[in-house]
Amino acid sequence: MGEFSDKAKGLANEAVGNVKQDIGKATDNRQMEQEGYQQERKGEAQQTVGKAKGKVKGVVDDV
Repeated sequence: MGEFSDKAKGLANEAVGNVKQDIGKATDNRQMEQEGYQQERKGEAQQTVGKAKGKVKGVVDDV
């Protein structure tokens, strides 16, 4: 995956994770709340990977 793809998927996973957490809290569904938390963290990790790829590409382009 490329930088922008990782960032976009990360944002999407974060958003869906937040919604799942909110629904889980509202319905007292701890499993859904936990799934949302995990999905949000996955999204954060994907964005971090995308940002790192961008930085590496920037360094390589400067060389």
